[in-house]
Amino acid sequence: MMRSFSPNREAVGELGDIDGRPVVLHYGDVGAEYAALRTGALLVDRTLRGRLRLSGEKAREILTGLVTNDVLALEPGQGAYAAALTPKGKIVADVRIFADAESLLVDAPPRAFPGFLAMVRKYVNPRVAPHRDESEALHDFCLAGANARLVLAEAIGAHSATLGTLPPYAHIVADMGGASIVIARTPDVVSDAYDCFVPAEAHETFRAKLIDAGARPGGLVAWDTARVEAGRPEWGIDMDESTIPQEANLDELHAISYTKGCYVGQETVARVHFRGHVNRHLRGIMFEGEELAPRGAQLTDEAAKSVGDVRSGAQSPRLGAIALAMVRREIEPGTVLTASWEGGTREGRVVRLPFPV
Repeated sequence: MMRSFSPNREAVGELGDIDGRPVVLHYGDVGAEYAALRTGALLVDRTLRGRLRLSGEKAREILTGLVTNDVLALEPGQGAYAAALTPKGKIVADVRIFADAESLLVDAPPRAFPGFLAMVRKYVNPRVAPHRDESEALHDFCLAGANARLVLAEAIGAHSATLGTLPPYAHIVADMGGASIVIARTPDVVSDAYDCFVPAEAHETFRAKLIDAGARPGGLVAWDTARVEAGRPEWGIDMDESTIPQEANLDELHAISYTKGCYVGQETVARVHFRGHVNRHLRGIMFEGEELAPRGAQLTDEAAKSVGDVRSGAQSPRLGAIALAMVRREIEPGTVLTASWEGGTREGRVVRLPFPV
């Protein structure tokens, strides 16, 4: 692994990559970073996600025609989770949408953002709804954990009660030395969490203020463990352009409106909801012992019939070896399956998501 040096509080991070782009895996103590989610406040740099801003009078109308949720219904300060689909109803990207009075900020996972950006460029006339990629200009920090609200309130000078009353994806704007910071409450993990969208030039200053207020820097390993525990799928790992939204549990994650107007891919989603069901969906797997089955491991039932495959996995300090898996819908929670891969096998028990708290 490569190593990097952060000038703030001399935090040394172990680096990995996502599609060739560097990402901090941890700062030397994954256990302590995970513990911060349970008892403190973990600070994770999520700038690798992509961010797009759409503006103009038609922005809401146009975006609501591209995604599964009702963007027209959003008032300034509100937000929503949604998916952008192919015409056949497969997931191009899952996105978080944050509305203000003049524009919409849309962010997507790093592996999904290029596809979403291409979709916007294909369908959205920039003269009708101007749009720009703000991934470089606007950075993203997430502060999550039992004390995240208190730490964030101290850093920005807000009242913690104000942050605590925000519903999912709702957001406020804070001023830090002339820099406007959008702070959104996000349900990406079980712990209380807030994504902070910060101008690039204020990145280091804001990070330092959060650390001074008590946040512990953390990396992708601890974050992904919390994400898997929460049952949140990651595009490019748990779902992709071969996945229907209901297969990835996006219905349960409140990413789909069945009362809004038409959108790209709606026919497939509506048909599944009103007339049928999906044949597979995401479930949790709790493995016996400490060994984790790798992504792609095939899952078979007691009759040796193939019933699914392993997706995201994590070594949870609370739960042991766990993973998200795409399994056939008839596989009930409590069923014991065998994961097989080149070099090993492991039994695991199917559970509903999220994993038990």
